[in-house]
Amino acid sequence: MLLQENANAITLRLGCQFDFFTPGPTPSVFLVRPHRDEPHRILRESWQSDPFVAFHDYRDVYGNICRRVTLPSGQSSVRYDVLVETSQEADPSDPGALEHRASELPDDVLLYTLASRYCLSDVLAAQARDLFGGVAPGWTRVQAICDWVHEQIRFSYGTSNVTTTAADVLANGTGVCRDFTHLAVTFCRALSIPARYVCGYIPDIDVPPPDAPMDFCAWFEAYLGGRWWTFDPRNNERRKGRVTIARGRDAADVAMVTTYGAAALQSMEVWADDLR
Repeated sequence: MLLQENANAITLRLGCQFDFFTPGPTPSVFLVRPHRDEPHRILRESWQSDPFVAFHDYRDVYGNICRRVTLPSGQSSVRYDVLVETSQEADPSDPGALEHRASELPDDVLLYTLASRYCLSDVLAAQARDLFGGVAPGWTRVQAICDWVHEQIRFSYGTSNVTTTAADVLANGTGVCRDFTHLAVTFCRALSIPARYVCGYIPDIDVPPPDAPMDFCAWFEAYLGGRWWTFDPRNNERRKGRVTIARGRDAADVAMVTTYGAAALQSMEVWADDLR
């Protein structure tokens, strides 16, 4: 058994299923597989589609692994299931991690200091400076941003849509995990702290299970002290078993499903279970 070989590891079962109705053949991209460039290890995975459809995989510009298919006319379903071995430790942290001057940032990190479709850091720059400009720079400031978003934004399903920006979230005071993440990322970038959007799976390990069904989750990573660190304004705690699917500038870069044509999503199921 793998868990006997590595006492610090846990095995998770992760996956999802989408059921669609499409009036005609619809090219689609699925982004649901655990990221390959991570410390977790994929033990077994499977894809199923009904009816069967041809596919091919590719890496996008952010290194995320995408699957291209063409959904057929009528009813169809796509199911992905994977066993992953990962550490049972909570997200790592370093309260002493420092911010970098822009001149010190690596070339490939500069992208994550800029405004993007949902993260309007230029629009919210004044609010970011008013709220957090006086906070000690570094980990303390990023955590202060997470604390503020966690406390001031109310979690509620159905309060945002595909056009909702961080500015809308701030004005409305409500949202789901992607909205919490967009707002925190926006505040970080407004203060020249590189921040990138992350989506993935989070099992309910050592936390009370939520009342709502399992769903994909969003959090972000901030670049401090020469590396990327995980922050989660929605849950606002270091979680165990977090498995990254994809990273990008914001949710527009890492949609779980992108369809090129009319496609009615009839149902979706997500699972993230600790097999212990």
